Amino acid sequence: MKVLTGDIEKRVVELAQAGDRDAMKQIYDCYSRYLAAVCSRYVTAPSELRDVLQDAFVKIFDNLHRFEYRGEGSLRAWLRQVVVNEALRRLRDRKKSSTVEYRWEMPDMESESDDADVGEVPPGVIQDMIKELPDGYRAVFNLYVFEEKNHREIASLLGITESTSASQLHRARAILARKITEYRKRKEID
Repeated sequence: MKVLTGDIEKRVVELAQAGDRDAMKQIYDCYSRYLAAVCSRYVTAPSELRDVLQDAFVKIFDNLHRFEYRGEGSLRAWLRQVVVNEALRRLRDRKKSSTVEYRWEMPDMESESDDADVGEVPPGVIQDMIKELPDGYRAVFNLYVFEEKNHREIASLLGITESTSASQLHRARAILARKITEYRKRKEID
């Protein structure tokens, strides 16, 4: 199903806000795949992804009356923010409830370049590399790169310091640079 646009989007939102179940289903049908993709950047286990997405949609429909339509794309942006917040909540809860100390930081690694030429690395391969990052690194990287948050905002969202956010981003980039270099070397051999 296509993403809702313009007047149709506005009308569907109004109907859903009034409790129309068909309109809610239409919102779900139109945006669930996109939101699952957004969620998968933060939560990689399929069962956990489904749980986060379900919890996010419960929050979406419980709070839809608070959403203010501001033009085309505003619904999609709001839905995305709810899903990101729910995924981050899940990561914070996991961090708090872990019986083994959950580490957002790892010991310093040997100095590596943060920059790697992605060259002809397919986007799907890069996405898989990002998904392989440790939870903390992946969360910071995604918030910084895809959500365009600064380190102060990231620190607030994740309950870490700004310096930890910056360190996590640096280390995530170093790991990705190494993975990209290794991938490119393997492709040269093939």
